[in-house]
Amino acid sequence: MAEVFNLELHDGDNLIESDDDIIEVDEVDLEPELHINEIDVEGSESITLSQEIVNPGTAKLGPEDFELKKVLGKGGYGKVFQVRKTHGRDMNTFFAMKVLKKVSILRTQKDTAHTRAERNILEAVKHPFIVELVYAFQTDGKLYLILEYLSGGELFMHLEREGIFLEDTTCFYLSEIILALEHLHSLGIIYRDLKPENILLDAQGHVKLTDFGLCKEHIQEGIVTHTFCGTIEYMAPEILTRSGHGKAVDWWSLGALMYDMLTGLPPFTAENRKKTIETILKGKINLPAYLTPDARDLIRKLMKRQVSQRLGSGSNDAVPIKSHQFFKLVNWEDVLARRLEPPIKPLLRSEDDVSQFDTKFTRQIPVDSPVFSTLSESVNSIFQGFTYVAPSVLEEMQKPRIVQARSPRRSRRINSRNTPPHLQQFAPRPSPQDTEIMDVTGVPIV
Repeated sequence: MAEVFNLELHDGDNLIESDDDIIEVDEVDLEPELHINEIDVEGSESITLSQEIVNPGTAKLGPEDFELKKVLGKGGYGKVFQVRKTHGRDMNTFFAMKVLKKVSILRTQKDTAHTRAERNILEAVKHPFIVELVYAFQTDGKLYLILEYLSGGELFMHLEREGIFLEDTTCFYLSEIILALEHLHSLGIIYRDLKPENILLDAQGHVKLTDFGLCKEHIQEGIVTHTFCGTIEYMAPEILTRSGHGKAVDWWSLGALMYDMLTGLPPFTAENRKKTIETILKGKINLPAYLTPDARDLIRKLMKRQVSQRLGSGSNDAVPIKSHQFFKLVNWEDVLARRLEPPIKPLLRSEDDVSQFDTKFTRQIPVDSPVFSTLSESVNSIFQGFTYVAPSVLEEMQKPRIVQARSPRRSRRINSRNTPPHLQQFAPRPSPQDTEIMDVTGVPIV
C-alpha cells in the first residue's frame, strides 16, 4: 500500500545552486487536505444496493464467505490475501482481498479520504488495464475490498529478475499503462503513485494498475491540488514543492518508470530522502549511451521540470505521447483490445498459483486478525455506503447456473515499501564513461 510522506523540504542546509529548468523551493506547508471527495462520474457503473440484490435469499456477504489461502502483501493499514469464495455463483473463484483496519484509517481525515477515494474510484472505473473491484463490505472493525486476483505478480518482481527490460518490452508495458492513465484522466482522476510495485500482470501477462489510495478525483483541465503524496523516486517536482499539480504528474512518473525499466534504477536516487528530493529538483539525468535516440528523447520530454513544457501536460493529454516516435510501431486499437502478445508470459501451474509474489509474504500463515476495539455508531457512519457488488456479478445472478466438472539485475533494487527510510541504501549511479549526461531541458552537458 502506498505511503504518504510528511516531511519538510528544508532543514537549514543550502540546496545546490540554481540552473536552467530548475524548480525553486519556497516555504512549503505539508499539511494534508482534509476534505473527502465523493465521485460522480457521468456514465460510470452504479447500482442501488440492498440485501436482496447483493445476496438474494442468503446471509449478508462477509469475511466468512472467503477462505484465506495465502498472504500476498502487507502494509500499514492491513494485509492483502489470496482468497477463495466459498458460496454463491462464483464459488471456488480466487480473488485478492484487501483488508483495512478502520482504527488505523480514522487516525487522520487524510487517510479516511484516501480510503474512500480508492473505493469510489474502483467502483467507477472499468478498463482493460485497471484492476476490477468485485465486492466491498465491512465489519465493525475492518473494511474489505475484493478484487480480481492477478496471478502474474508485480512488474517490480519481473524487473528484479530481468535486471533491465529491452526497449520492445518497455514499449509494450508503457503502451498499456498510457491507456490506463489516459482513461483515468478522462474521468478527472490523477493516479499519483505510478511505480513498478503498483503495476501487476494478469495470467496472460497484460498490465493492470492497482492501489488507488493516493488518487485524486475531480481534477479537470486547469484545476490543481496540493497534497504532498506518492513515492519519492517517482514524484514530480511540482508535488515536492507543493506549488500545485494536475494530471501532468503522472506523465513525469511515466518517464521515471520508463528510465527504471531501461536502466535498472529510477533516474534520481541518493542516500536519503532530502538529497533525493534535491536531485529531483535540480540534478542532471544520466541517459545511458545504449538507449536509442527515440527512447532518450521521450524520457527527456516526459521529465521536463517545467510543467508547461512536459509532454502530455496540455489539453490533449496522452495524444502527443502516443504520437511520439518511440511508439511508431504501436497500433493503439490493438493495444486496447489486448491483441498484442505480452513479452513476459507468467509461468503458472494453476489458477491459484502465487509463485509470482514475494515468498516473504506467501510463506506466512494467512490470518485475518481480530479487531477488539469498537467504534461508535457515529464514527462508523463515516463508512456508510462502502458495501458494493459489481454489476457484472448481478448480471451473472440472472443466468442459469451451470456447474462444470532473464539475467540477474546488475544492482539490487531498493524496495522502499518494506525498508525503513533510515535503513535504505541506494545503488551508485551508472558510470559516466558509458552514459550521456543531459539536463532535463534536453541540452547536452559538456
